[in-house]
Amino acid sequence: MSQTLTSEQAPRRRPQARGDRLFSGLAVASGLLILLILAGVFVFLLIEGVPGLSVDPSNYGAGFTDFWSYVGPLLFGTVFISVLALIVAVPFALGVALFISHYAPRRLATPVAYVIDLLAAVPSVVYGLWGGRSLSQALKPVINWLGDRLEWIPLFKGPVSPNGQTALTAALVLGVMILPIVTAISREVFAQTPRLNEEAAIGLGATRWEVVRLAVLPYARSGVIAGIMLGLGRALGETMAVTMVYSSSPKYMIGIIGDTSPQTIAANIANNYAEATPDKQHVLIAAGLVLFAFTFVVNFVARWAIGRGERKLTR
Repeated sequence: MSQTLTSEQAPRRRPQARGDRLFSGLAVASGLLILLILAGVFVFLLIEGVPGLSVDPSNYGAGFTDFWSYVGPLLFGTVFISVLALIVAVPFALGVALFISHYAPRRLATPVAYVIDLLAAVPSVVYGLWGGRSLSQALKPVINWLGDRLEWIPLFKGPVSPNGQTALTAALVLGVMILPIVTAISREVFAQTPRLNEEAAIGLGATRWEVVRLAVLPYARSGVIAGIMLGLGRALGETMAVTMVYSSSPKYMIGIIGDTSPQTIAANIANNYAEATPDKQHVLIAAGLVLFAFTFVVNFVARWAIGRGERKLTR
């Protein structure tokens, strides 16, 4: 027969310490503050940007009849340059992360990790100066070679830029900028792979690469995707580096070595906001709202993909 516990016999709940209550309150307040800031940014963009959807067509620029014809090429350019930057950065980031976590001895892995992390502290304007003044000159022979040998491919169709300041240069600069973000997150996820999984693979006769391929990468997939999405978010919103590296135009184009390339939303806002009329400012803020919404959707889809991958691993 089951017995019910009296109030005296029931275990008493330990009172929460003052430090625990304080820490819990600070954590909740911090989370709510971030949400309020995000909501405030969205409300500002919504209030100031909606009027820009219906201003006089002359505020959009020559050749544009409405807001969507104006922002479409800018959104395309933003995605285009960001994807190029990911193509450049992700393979190197994953390779460096695996080298630090699984291949390099500790006396070498630690300083390499510090150097990679320090790249994130370099201001974007410094990257822009380096890309526009140094990297562009170093890439001129490569760009000329691509234009001579691969002109039949739309990506490398001329006329070739004479100063090396091209979308390819901008993609390389952005790739270097997002490299530490993707590397740092991937490195931490790789290092958290259960040791038993790796030892089991080694016990079955797997080589080091097979251990990485069969045990490390599947476990770290969701974390790697998260790192890539954070890098994509940095690339989507980058302004100064892109503005300083190459000449751009708000048009649909996919050439990466020409003297002009597609313009990004952030670069367009930076170039035009200071001298814009009130109506033009509303248009630029509306473009920022489009970028905000697009970035939110990209991160939402990434979060869904990460959750799906985690569910598959736990089955």
